Amino acid sequence: MSNAGILVTGAAGFIGRGLLAALAGEAAPVIAFDLREVPAAERLPNVTYIAGDIRDAALTDHLLRHRPQCVVHLASVVAAGGDEQRDYEIDVKGTENVLRACLAAGVQHLVVTSSGAAYGYHPDNPVPLRESDTLRGNEDFAYARNKRLVEELLARWRTEHPELQQTVFRPCTVLGPGTANQITAMFRRPLVLGLTGTATPFSLIADSDVIAALLRAARGGPAGVFNLAGDGTLSLAQIAARLRKPYLALPPALLKAALWLLNLLGATRLGPQHVKFIQYRPVLDNAQLKSGFGYVPQLNAVAVFERYAKATGA
Repeated sequence: MSNAGILVTGAAGFIGRGLLAALAGEAAPVIAFDLREVPAAERLPNVTYIAGDIRDAALTDHLLRHRPQCVVHLASVVAAGGDEQRDYEIDVKGTENVLRACLAAGVQHLVVTSSGAAYGYHPDNPVPLRESDTLRGNEDFAYARNKRLVEELLARWRTEHPELQQTVFRPCTVLGPGTANQITAMFRRPLVLGLTGTATPFSLIADSDVIAALLRAARGGPAGVFNLAGDGTLSLAQIAARLRKPYLALPPALLKAALWLLNLLGATRLGPQHVKFIQYRPVLDNAQLKSGFGYVPQLNAVAVFERYAKATGA
């Protein structure tokens, strides 16, 4: 097989499925790699499906067999508050295994979705955050810490193995018509809960814009590190108003105490350390995405949210 194909890890996920649909018509081979076995009825034509774990040494064998020119690495943990050791192994050790496999198979271009969480959730974060700002993923917040560790790993490999071109995206909150996660759960409650002392501005980007940026990168787009965010932000109070729901701002100390108790009782996987996820939202600058990468998001924060709300009936 010619060294011209594209392999996607995490291909059965929300963004992965959309990217595969866009790639299915490509002349180059497309390989979908995911932990889950995709049912035959859901498989796309002209796509080779492989069930496997990115942490497994067999990943190298698959890359050597198919010899893709580009690997789009989407496989990661998307929810906070899970098994921290497992999450670390998937995000950090899994990415390290992907890097080793790419090097062994002569992959030319690696595209990675990191996260704006790599900047960390801090009261003194610059607004907006630019790609040159320090990554400070919080040690007591495993999701943010792991994203920072992944980026530190990628940076070392850029220095030690420049032959493997890297395009790294740091997405903000991704919303599509069918998005259902810990963030959208906040929007679907009878009232929208926020915190006093912060507007909690959300940077938002449409799933369609994420897929379009990934496509550009996979087709030979420029290397570099790029924030992935639409223009503007929406605060939780503005989101509540658009949903025509009441907005209630709680003191951070009260929410921390409530999460501590609920976690102790086994009612939630979240703990007091997760309050910063709402309290100190990273606001991402997208100037480098536009000028350096050459992609302008089609939907701003308001349009992204309206599209989501209309589709879900929120």
